[in-house]
Amino acid sequence: MNILVVRTDKLGDFITALPSFYILKHYNPKNKIIALVAPLNRALAEACDFIDDVIVDDGKSSLFTLSSQLREAKIDASVTLFSNTRVALAQFLAGIPKRIAPATKIAQIFYNKRVKQRRSEVKMAEFEYNLALTQALFPDISLEFPKPLLVFDDAKSLYESFCKEHKISRNVIAFHVGFGGSSDANWNLDEYEELIRTKLADKKYQIVLTFGPDEKGLYEEMQNRLHKEDVVFYLSLDGIVTFAKLLSQFKLFVSTSTGTYHLASLVGCPTMTFFGDR
Repeated sequence: MNILVVRTDKLGDFITALPSFYILKHYNPKNKIIALVAPLNRALAEACDFIDDVIVDDGKSSLFTLSSQLREAKIDASVTLFSNTRVALAQFLAGIPKRIAPATKIAQIFYNKRVKQRRSEVKMAEFEYNLALTQALFPDISLEFPKPLLVFDDAKSLYESFCKEHKISRNVIAFHVGFGGSSDANWNLDEYEELIRTKLADKKYQIVLTFGPDEKGLYEEMQNRLHKEDVVFYLSLDGIVTFAKLLSQFKLFVSTSTGTYHLASLVGCPTMTFFGDR
């Protein structure tokens, strides 16, 4: 059975979908699990051994192009974890026989199996709402999945090289002071700096500050603030999978609720996050 799982939004949102991919694959290993994702999530999707194929939707190609890609994949059923009119109509035009999605938005008219969910009530975590949708396809499916969900065989050796390069001999606490814009609140840089200096004072851990490839300005700002301190500044330019491997080896990851925070949780790094402005 060829099963399409759709989650075409941001990194953190895609990560909350990964347990659904996993349980669908392990319900029957003969199932072919196909991911429809945004371009920024392609590499991470391809790194998951429970995803067999990846279709990328950049949101800019024609609806005909997307529907043709889906038709060529010969999909038997789809589970759309977060829908919009574009992906809904593309699946309809592709002639996917069974199309499952939340019963929200106008897009629901293009699905033939709709599940009522009120995610704004936050009665479950986002990944649990995603898992619930898979039961509309297989009512007897097990919702259990391993934690951490993603493990890399070469993560330790990569981390050892990272430590050697940066002369790190202690366990790492990493801080990610930026955010992707989806979080309601974040600490300001003064507050982060105060917390970082507190940890620097006890000299128990190596402090690493991480930055995404589009956060060069923030990277330079924090270098100016902490230029005399024993801090490693890491600008992630080697891709999301390499960053995930490093995260899996850190002692703690401190961040607001953003994509990198979800990534740390995915690979088993303990997290500390903020859900308010103080």
